[in-house]
Amino acid sequence: MSPYSESENNPWKKTELKTVGVPSSWTDVKIGDINTDIYQSVYQSYHTNAITKAHYEQLQNTWNWIPNSLNLSKKPIKTKIAFAFGKDSIGEVQMIVDTNNNLDFSDNKIFKPTEMDPKVKFDNDSLAKVNVKDVNFERFVDNEITTVSAPLLIVYMKEYNMFLSNFPQYATASLEGVALAVASNGFKNLSYDNSELVIIDSILSEDKADENAIILENEYIEINGNTYKNRGVNKNENVLVLEKMKEPKDQLFSAQVGYKAFPFSGKEFSTGASVSLEGLKGKYVLLDFWATWCGPCIQELPNLRAFYENTARSKFEIVSIIGDSAPEDVTKMIEKYSISWPQIFTDDSNRIKEQYGIRGYPTTFLVNPDGVIIAKNLRGKDLEQKIEELIKE
Repeated sequence: MSPYSESENNPWKKTELKTVGVPSSWTDVKIGDINTDIYQSVYQSYHTNAITKAHYEQLQNTWNWIPNSLNLSKKPIKTKIAFAFGKDSIGEVQMIVDTNNNLDFSDNKIFKPTEMDPKVKFDNDSLAKVNVKDVNFERFVDNEITTVSAPLLIVYMKEYNMFLSNFPQYATASLEGVALAVASNGFKNLSYDNSELVIIDSILSEDKADENAIILENEYIEINGNTYKNRGVNKNENVLVLEKMKEPKDQLFSAQVGYKAFPFSGKEFSTGASVSLEGLKGKYVLLDFWATWCGPCIQELPNLRAFYENTARSKFEIVSIIGDSAPEDVTKMIEKYSISWPQIFTDDSNRIKEQYGIRGYPTTFLVNPDGVIIAKNLRGKDLEQKIEELIKE
């Protein structure tokens, strides 16, 4: 979450909320908003001339988004929640949120945002339970604009002078007597344009869902012996859409454990040689999605190199897929860390990152000799032990 830009050339300028009631005693005041549904916001902003056609089309292209007019309202609705922060008389950062969405901060409580140290492990759930604030906003449901409320959590990372927010709640649905929890975009917003779901009975005792149990959009979920594809949420009808699959599981491709890995091919960065997943059938393959600016990725490189050098190419291979990085930076990394395994760029032509639904780096997939994913996000000793066990079998 960021405050409004002070640039007059900001293409979002006309979409900014006009608020009053910021405490007059504050200094270094900044105002901004948290958007519960950026897609609805952009759609209505275009239809009210708050953003240009060129900007609207650019966003569609960047997001790979085709607006669904059946789920969106041309009439403006309150998708945003305004906030302000500044320093009090002793220089402490204070914040205020327009929880009732009336654009007036004077009837809201001032609070000191909870500080979070990124170097210290913390309990997300405990943090949320103590520090959430209920906020009001609007949604477009059954072709009507309705007011709803949700819990909002805001924390402050003092080291980086950065505020973070999320909405710690999920929706529920059921199919054939099986209860499902549905989250929106990793709890970052409430647009439900990227819905994740999990079978509630599979959630661990500490109310945590195992990573491999979370079903992303266009992934598969198995319910009572049937396989369904998660087609996301129809926001207007307020329903979860699941598509029953005719094909057996062993014919389906997905980035999930237990499913066939998506086939791909590309040119190896240094040699230009063709590399494909199909060409590596018969071996265990680690697909390593990384970027040159990713600290944990770089930290793992020496481990991967040592492990790679001590395994037989006839049994095990690593293919690194590089995203969001400059070629010259990749060259430097290869030289610095003596990387000898294949490197492929994910780009608009092969769209490997998009196909595998990569949301962050590093992300890894371990594929067996039959092309089936058997593990995700193994690194360090866990990866080494797993491969050694498999190769010995």
